Amino acid sequence: MRTIEECFYQIRNGVNIKQGTVDGGYPITRIETIANDKFNRDRMGYAGITDLEKYESYVLEDGDLLMSHINSIQYLGRTVLYKKHGKEKIIHGMNLLRLKARRDIIRPEYAKYYFYSRTFKEKIERITKKSVNQASFAVADLKKIKICVPDLSIQDRVIDILDRVNPVIEERQQELEKLDELIKARFIEMFGDPVSNPLGWKKKTLKEVCIKLNDGTHFSPESFDTGEYKYVTAKNIKISGFDFTNITYVPEEVHRPIYERCNPELGDVLYIKDGVTTGIAMVNTLEEEFTLLSSVALLKQDRRIMNGHFLAALLNNENMYTDIRSNMGGAAITRLTIAKLNTIKVILPPIELQEQFAAFVTQTDKSKVAIQKSLEKTQLLFDSLMQKYFG
Repeated sequence: MRTIEECFYQIRNGVNIKQGTVDGGYPITRIETIANDKFNRDRMGYAGITDLEKYESYVLEDGDLLMSHINSIQYLGRTVLYKKHGKEKIIHGMNLLRLKARRDIIRPEYAKYYFYSRTFKEKIERITKKSVNQASFAVADLKKIKICVPDLSIQDRVIDILDRVNPVIEERQQELEKLDELIKARFIEMFGDPVSNPLGWKKKTLKEVCIKLNDGTHFSPESFDTGEYKYVTAKNIKISGFDFTNITYVPEEVHRPIYERCNPELGDVLYIKDGVTTGIAMVNTLEEEFTLLSSVALLKQDRRIMNGHFLAALLNNENMYTDIRSNMGGAAITRLTIAKLNTIKVILPPIELQEQFAAFVTQTDKSKVAIQKSLEKTQLLFDSLMQKYFG
């Protein structure tokens, strides 16, 4: 066992530079540069820096690890390995730690996989300090964390095995993303931008196109690992569909009065109205009854004039999503009230055209199901290998 401090000769925050987005010069990393466990070159800031003399010690080098230490609690410890492209020069900005490995002790690639592990995440949780809007941990506490570091030959073998599996996962994820992009492109092709409305579709408010628009329970009932009815909250709602990881359940006596007021049915639209993921919509694919929390709104569209797949795609459209969120006001907490939702205006093309789009979505979803099954199988293999190597 070695401490992280023993494994890395440099662990430090980036340089504090006020960034713009279009000022030119050398790119500077931001928190979102490592979103989705990738190094995103399209998510960097700029400050018009054309002379690197003052920042040479902050220029990223091949094999550097970037770790999030100030973020929402679920993203703390997220780490990405930087692989340099050609002669590019990127400045290490604030709010990401840079870890430079002692390569006679630990391979950067091995460290990357270790930092993905559940074992490391549990250790990060123990040093995390929570505040109202974000969480963080101190570099001094990170340095004290002990990790198992085998011989370099064993590290190389672990890297080789995981490097064979991980690209397959990434390939499947990219295939799913391409299908999602295909649906978005089809929407624009058929209906145009729903905000500027270049095709001149009639517009109505959500209140006018829904026969019911309300939300789930405003108190948080006790829920359990097993039970009669799924207890669905914002964390279970994704654009791609339900995510029932760590789903909990409530009994009949809790569910019934909530469901009598807010009764999601197959084909209705569920919309996140509270929290950091506010603005995400999906079509309900469950035939069974379930209980909703108030962070999720039920949009029971009038099916004579509005198709659920069309409405979900409309609300998830990038311009529509941005427009809705920009009109929420300057509240510290991201939230949309039911009253506000009722006033949102949406385009209303002929139902026949909406249903053509819905048929395309349904067909594309069939392809996504096959890819998703392959992804889950590969992910299971990767997770079992991670458990074997890192605990």
